[in-house]
Amino acid sequence: MSTDNYSIFSVLREALRGHTGWKPAWRDAAPKAAYDVVIVGGGGHGLAAAHYLAKEFGVTNVAVVEKGWIGGGNVGRNTTIIRSNYLLPGNIPFYEHSMKLWEGLEQDLNYNAMVSQRSVINLFHSDGQRDAYARRGNAMRLHGVDADLLDVAELKRILPMLDYENARFPVKGALRQKRGGTVRHDAVAWGYARSADGRGVDIIQNCEVTGFRIEGGRILGLETSRGFIGAKKVALACAGNSSRVAAMAGMRLPIESHVLQAFVTEGVKPFIDTVCTFGAGHFYISQSDKGGLVFGGDIDGYNSYAQRGNLPTVEDVCEGGMALMPAIGRVRLLRSWGGIMDMSMDGSPIIDRTPVEGLYLNAGWCYGGFKAVPAAGHCLAHLIARDEPHPVAAAYRLDRFATGRTIDEKGMGAQPNLH
Repeated sequence: MSTDNYSIFSVLREALRGHTGWKPAWRDAAPKAAYDVVIVGGGGHGLAAAHYLAKEFGVTNVAVVEKGWIGGGNVGRNTTIIRSNYLLPGNIPFYEHSMKLWEGLEQDLNYNAMVSQRSVINLFHSDGQRDAYARRGNAMRLHGVDADLLDVAELKRILPMLDYENARFPVKGALRQKRGGTVRHDAVAWGYARSADGRGVDIIQNCEVTGFRIEGGRILGLETSRGFIGAKKVALACAGNSSRVAAMAGMRLPIESHVLQAFVTEGVKPFIDTVCTFGAGHFYISQSDKGGLVFGGDIDGYNSYAQRGNLPTVEDVCEGGMALMPAIGRVRLLRSWGGIMDMSMDGSPIIDRTPVEGLYLNAGWCYGGFKAVPAAGHCLAHLIARDEPHPVAAAYRLDRFATGRTIDEKGMGAQPNLH
């Protein structure tokens, strides 16, 4: 495992000796016969939960099992946006908890995750949408979250490239959260993996779960492609594969899996230094440190487990971009990719115990999985260690769909035609 304490001095030392002294950031561990906790899913949420279990709760006999490689799932297939500009009481405290953890993440992990609080700007295009964003901003402020409304004059100073006079979608202002921004997605996975490994967690790659061993309503362990692994507690953090994995334990989740595509262009000179979202369509854009414009839009309108999308969604996303900022029309698209979204029925996540004793669920993240990585990991670790929900995640119950306590942040859930 890596014992390097990354600093300017270690970087200079390795520069002088040809970078020959760096050690692997984490071990490629082989599975032991049994663990106190096994986390299924080596993405951001699973790795963060392992980190916080070890660091905050002293639980170190932990394994993270991943069917592929670390960083190969949704944590490396997103548009890197972080924000806490939500409306409902069930969501604002959670995502603000995540934002505060993002703000201290690099010091916590001793790893450069490239946290860039460049602000998130949500445009509005009508009087009704302005009122809705004012309501959201007021709700945020009541929870101690920063928010301010921008008029057109202020907005033109920040984003001069927008088509403000578009006949169909005139830009009339925006809601801004200055503390929002972007984080390097791969570095998040690597940083959490390194920290968890350094605290004794086994990270087991190429280890696919094929079943669960349950007796008397209690989890005993899991069958994998590398043999049986015993466990006192098992947590599922499988993103778009949550339904398939949970079905092996006899559960049917209120989740649909959809592809969400993202795109990046060739590198261009500095063009946009914030995250900007189109209020008259689903389009969001920022610029990476390499110069590429990174953008995305709606989920594809069908259920899928493929990490690729279809051309109509590509067209729809590009149409939104052209309506908002025609200047990008000559920029060449470099690549695209797809992540598998676990779309819950109300658009909000689930962090809860399941009917199987010792089996825990972290799922239903819809569009919000990456921005939630620190808080989701921390709250899942709290749930595993103490068998009670963290206060900021208390509303994310699995049974809320049966009891009528849904959290309809946008009133769309998994229904594609509402997106």
